[in-house]
Amino acid sequence: MSTDEQQARQEWRSWHEERIGTVAAPYGPLSLMGTHWLSDYPDGRIPAVPGRWREEGGGVLLTATPEDGLSIDGKPLTGEVRLMADRGPIDGARVAHGARRLVVLSREGLLAVRDFDPASPARQAFRTIEATPYDPGWVLPGTFRPYLAERTVRVGNADGVERGLGLGGEITFEVEGAAHTLQAAVEPDGSLWVVFADATSGGSSYRFRFLRPAPPAEDGRVSVDFNRALLPPCAFADHFICPFPPPGNTLSVPVPASERNRIDA
Repeated sequence: MSTDEQQARQEWRSWHEERIGTVAAPYGPLSLMGTHWLSDYPDGRIPAVPGRWREEGGGVLLTATPEDGLSIDGKPLTGEVRLMADRGPIDGARVAHGARRLVVLSREGLLAVRDFDPASPARQAFRTIEATPYDPGWVLPGTFRPYLAERTVRVGNADGVERGLGLGGEITFEVEGAAHTLQAAVEPDGSLWVVFADATSGGSSYRFRFLRPAPPAEDGRVSVDFNRALLPPCAFADHFICPFPPPGNTLSVPVPASERNRIDA
């Protein structure tokens, strides 16, 4: 085994351990107890969530009494406060109820409140992430070809609702001499985001996974490293709204690499 491969294996082990720690963290994906769309609660009362949450002016008007036990920016909340979508770390969310964090979410013009609780049953039950050890054969050279303009396709989401998924181009690569293509979104930092399934999906691995290749080189060259395939957040909590793979992003070949399934005690 070459020195480069030894280093790659060690880097993968460190990455895998860090992933487990991130998932199991107090406000990681396992702590999500609910995603409550405000359109479902016109009176502003969300079951099991204290306070009154109403849509107003593109944001949320939260009203609380001392009995609700809510805090805003670390101080007890009594009265009203206007909130916008919270895009920061969950543990830094403005609204708290003891150890819980209540986060405003915005998707396609709709607002929701997410409830994160470190004491969630899913977090208590979690043991580890089943993953295939590093395999250099799944680091594939690829080429990214951007679209002339971003495309939006409608895809199903884990909560049963169809939403738009923005796509910026296609990655082509070969597996055992056969060409394959995956559509990808382009993130603000230039990196890519792929939602894909393969011949193991729904069997020996979760029904779909994410892949996040680094920004392509100027000539489009990109490394397609399936050793870094990720389970989506909805593999850890039912209340995430992960998009399913867009048409064409289900590979006909098995990809027995990286994260496969969540394992509970």
